[in-house]
Amino acid sequence: MYDGTFRLSLFTPARKRHALRATAAVVSLSAALLTAGCGASQDTARNTETTASSAGGFPVTVDNCGVRTTYDEPPSRVVTIHQHPAELMLALGLRDRMVGTAFRDSAVLPELKKDYESIPALAKKEPSFETILEAEPDLVYGGYGSAFAENEGRSREAFADVGIDTHLNREYCGKKRVTMKDTYDEVRTIGRIFGVPDRADELVSDLQARVDKAVTAVRGEPRVPVFVYDSGDKTAFTAGGRSLGTELIRLAGGRNVFAGLDEVFGDVSWEQVVERKPEVIAIYDYAGAGSVEQKKDFLLSQSALADVPAIRNKRFVVLPLTATLVGVRSAYAVGDLARGIHPESFA
Repeated sequence: MYDGTFRLSLFTPARKRHALRATAAVVSLSAALLTAGCGASQDTARNTETTASSAGGFPVTVDNCGVRTTYDEPPSRVVTIHQHPAELMLALGLRDRMVGTAFRDSAVLPELKKDYESIPALAKKEPSFETILEAEPDLVYGGYGSAFAENEGRSREAFADVGIDTHLNREYCGKKRVTMKDTYDEVRTIGRIFGVPDRADELVSDLQARVDKAVTAVRGEPRVPVFVYDSGDKTAFTAGGRSLGTELIRLAGGRNVFAGLDEVFGDVSWEQVVERKPEVIAIYDYAGAGSVEQKKDFLLSQSALADVPAIRNKRFVVLPLTATLVGVRSAYAVGDLARGIHPESFA
């Protein structure tokens, strides 16, 4: 997984990948603190909270990654950078507030595709500060910390200086462990910012119902060991215990074999993968890191992995990158994982 700054090859050296990917816990925290202008204390990068005062629900004050913003009214012209913020807004019925998107990671949810494609795409990756200004937004909503990369002139301070508010997905606020609660809280926060808290509550209920359905289906089944393969050849880049992926696997009736890795993402050796004997491999799918078929072919071609149960039985579950992030797709991922881990429960 990556922070959106650029795409990575399947065979990028592991050490270089690890240094450049801001989803690893320490780098994620640093990116959030730098882009948000936060202090060194993790207390300043706490969960987003909102408060509302007037009868109409406004003003609404949001403390997001150390940046406090007061909204006197709902934003009306929004640019989203990265796919998961855009899908979240569309799921809340906020198409009419969106004037630009950027940096799509994967196929859009079918029910959101028409609306998504009707919004101008400002850039294939992160748009420049000037390009964003041309869209005349009153809010920029970023998914990865790179949305507000200071070294590219898109710091949150730079937007504030020209009167544009910013919001960063809470996944990049430096919290140690990401859970489904972060997804529900993010949805509700965006709902309050846009004055649609009832829609947010309804969406959260729908997402919770999706998760509960999958959890119920696999209840009582043994925990199946699962290995997350993001990318890598010399070493494997995988999801650690702080990642949302670990919770998604747990809810789906599995057990992340690298849950003990005290990072969001990190490199592990293939010997460690063999030792843990995963029965299922979850492949993260996103452009620039090799296709799903390339990843499968690579794993199946490694003689050292031949006796790994998941390899021997060719048990793979494919998840779009956006399904492993704080956004509406994570609830869908629980069901997809559950079907791959415990197919007998859905027969």
